[in-house]
Amino acid sequence: MPVLEVNSELADAAFGSAPERAAVGLPTAAGARESWLRAVALGGVGHYAAARAELARARRATADPALLSLTHGTEGSLLRQLGWHTHAAVVDGRAAALVLPAAVGRTPAPAATPAEILHAEAVCDALTGLAADALGTLRPALAARLLNRCRKYLDIHLPDAGSAWRPRVRLHWVSAETALSAPGSGLISVPSADRSADPALAHAEAAVVLAENSPSLRHRVKSRLLLAAASAASGDLDRSRALATEVDRDCRDHELLPLRWACGMLRSGVEPTGDGAEVAAACARLLATRGGRLRSASEVLGRP
Repeated sequence: MPVLEVNSELADAAFGSAPERAAVGLPTAAGARESWLRAVALGGVGHYAAARAELARARRATADPALLSLTHGTEGSLLRQLGWHTHAAVVDGRAAALVLPAAVGRTPAPAATPAEILHAEAVCDALTGLAADALGTLRPALAARLLNRCRKYLDIHLPDAGSAWRPRVRLHWVSAETALSAPGSGLISVPSADRSADPALAHAEAAVVLAENSPSLRHRVKSRLLLAAASAASGDLDRSRALATEVDRDCRDHELLPLRWACGMLRSGVEPTGDGAEVAAACARLLATRGGRLRSASEVLGRP
């Protein structure tokens, strides 16, 4: 079930133009695949408890390893959004165990079936998820190795960037984040012939280009948010502030609460006199009522 072949209200909320639909009510899922889409849509607007319940329903309703892997990968993403990278690594490990053994030595077919595409997307989701977990636990070298493995797998099994936009956008996201976490390390190569380019900026810009040609408004907004962060890190604060202002507006208009919280945190750094910190705090309070407890600074530092 490639995402682009799903034409439904649930798909549009999860990976299309109307993510805010999940904030006001979605149709009941008819089967495991629709439950997964419903969970993705609910997570996008910060309804974490409801999303986790939907993922549990999807797992009870299927024995398909690829779909099961995607449900675990989605749960890992929800945990990472809240700062729980160590817990996410456990869940992403389950996702990987379901699909990676079958991926070893797998020969791509001349024309992949929907089931083969779904399996390849699950493999890539598991690898990028584990890479993001490694990054969140201060292991950028491991993250880079996992990203390289994902990139090679994509080039072989999902070479069409147009139909494989989602795993490629995710790959660029985590590549940019890895480059930001380890500047000057050479761990991440630029995705172009210009070897002098800043890796974080180059991957963030590549994500924006891919996302702008995708059906997913949420992926477009997150890609611009990452570009704002990479711009700030490169010293271009004017560009960062402009992008962050645009992202905040889109998050507000489309109920993208987790991304609005992240944008508020960025805005509080690049524009200290603005309302970024206030917006982030309000988002955190609302997320908590929806089952999304953000990891506190004391927990990050290991204090009780």
